[in-house]
Parts: sequence; structure tokens; C-alpha cells
Amino acid sequence: MSFPLWTILIAGLMPWLSVLPAKFSRKFDNSNPRDPEYWKEGFRLRARSAEINGLEAFPLYAVSVLVALAYGGDPDWIERLCGLFIAMRVLYVACYWLNRATLRSLVWFVGLICAVALFTSPAWS
Repeated sequence: MSFPLWTILIAGLMPWLSVLPAKFSRKFDNSNPRDPEYWKEGFRLRARSAEINGLEAFPLYAVSVLVALAYGGDPDWIERLCGLFIAMRVLYVACYWLNRATLRSLVWFVGLICAVALFTSPAWS
């Protein structure tokens, strides 16, 4: 299986990995994991927000990779864009965890450009 396809799996798992550290608290109640009070502020809120954004970003990315592969985008370019997208998502989560809003927005934008470039790559190959 190719690297771009593996990155779809990685991108699909990242939302849950981004919220996982926030669940390692004695206050976390697994019988009520969506309790709004638990996710109300601080690191837990930022981790939950990173999870939600990852779930929002995933469909565009996954479809973009599949379009790029199915319609003949340049394989080297596709691999580079996939690697950059995953790197940006990892950095994005770190920015959320560390409360670096401006850098987080810039990183998000680079990730979006990667997805759009993947989707359109067959048109310029």
C-alpha cells in the first residue's frame, strides 16, 4: 500500500489521538465522555477543539488524496503533499495544546493548501 493511502489512515486517527491526553485526568468520567462541563476550559477545551477540527479536515483530505491518485497526479508531488499535510496536522495539534493561536491558524492554512493542491494535482500534472 502506498504512503498517501497510509496518510489517510493517520489523518483519520489523529483527531482521537489529539484529544487523548485530555482524558488522562481523574476528573474524566468515561460513563459521560461528552460532558460539556469537563471540556469547558483550558487544555481540555483546546484538545477537544483540535479533535473537532481534525474531524472537519479529514473528509477533504481523504477525498483529495483519492482524487489525486485516481486521476493521475504526479506520484512524487502527491507523496510530498501528503507528508506535508500530516506534518501540518501534527504541528496544528501541538499549537492547540500549547495555546499558540496565530501559529495554529497559519499551520491550518498550509494544511488546507495541501489538500487543495492534492485535489487539483491531476489538472497540472
